[in-house]
Amino acid sequence: MKEDKIKFAVVGCGHIGKRHAEMISRNPNCELVALVDVKPKNELNIDSYNASFFSDIEDLLNSNLDVDVVSIATPNGLHAEQAIKALEAKKHVVIEKPMALNKADAERIIFKGLEVSKQIFTVMQNRYSPPSVWIKELVSNGTLGEIYSVHINSFWNRDERYYTKDSWHGDEKLDGGTLFTQFSHFIDIMYWLFGDIKNIHTILKDFKHQKLTDFEDAGVVNFEFVNGGIGNFNFSTALFDKNMESSITIIAENGSVKIGGQYMNEVEYCHIKNYEMPVLKPTNPGNDYGAYKGSAQNHHYVFENVVDVLKGNKPIKTNALEGLKIVDIIERIYKSAN
Repeated sequence: MKEDKIKFAVVGCGHIGKRHAEMISRNPNCELVALVDVKPKNELNIDSYNASFFSDIEDLLNSNLDVDVVSIATPNGLHAEQAIKALEAKKHVVIEKPMALNKADAERIIFKGLEVSKQIFTVMQNRYSPPSVWIKELVSNGTLGEIYSVHINSFWNRDERYYTKDSWHGDEKLDGGTLFTQFSHFIDIMYWLFGDIKNIHTILKDFKHQKLTDFEDAGVVNFEFVNGGIGNFNFSTALFDKNMESSITIIAENGSVKIGGQYMNEVEYCHIKNYEMPVLKPTNPGNDYGAYKGSAQNHHYVFENVVDVLKGNKPIKTNALEGLKIVDIIERIYKSAN
């Protein structure tokens, strides 16, 4: 595989699936060989891709098509079963966030990957944004000293323009809840920077989505970090008309930092002892989903890492155990609300 192009199939041709297909097509080391979706091909606007089309993953896996990696970008509730089917067919998998909707299913994926000796890549593209890379280095090298408290706010708009009648969004079995679909990226950043949490206390409310979703549209989560320090995560999808912010404020021994903007993409405050803030690269804009914006457009880094790993050049940036841990943390947050 070192010299050959890596052959990808993308399962799910919605907004994210098309993003996967586009990033694969642009990478000179990749080849998009198949697309899979339950909808008829003529309804999907995918004619620009020179790839075979299948109506379900089993048809793909039962074909004689040469595929190295199956990239799964279907509704959340389908991720686990489809990943396991692809692994059973001896394919590497890329799984969009969340890896699964419960820890048990995430563990099943990992066990199957170990059994068949195939790689599992989980998509957490916000780690690649310049402020994320910068703050990770500050935390890891001890510049901030002891971490006292961490405060995450994610305040977005999701209304009837997003939760349409023909969409899986809002369905508890396919969606899982706002922490899985909207805000798992920011829980991932928190875990990546500071590790696991304990002593979780959660309040969930549904203020304006009773007719649109099966779950909450707002929450307040308080916790302690296993490694020391306290934190909270406040979130809402009940904002009027548009997104407001996704931010993380860190208060530490040697200074304080706030990364804000709509997608945790701008350094808004940095005051650290004996430290001069560097000039960071611009952050990619958020993904545009019709009337909506999502997390930053960094999927090309994800597929570059897939190539590097499969060609034996670099380690996985977001491995399956990290994907499992995010599912585990979200599951524990929800359980603490009950």
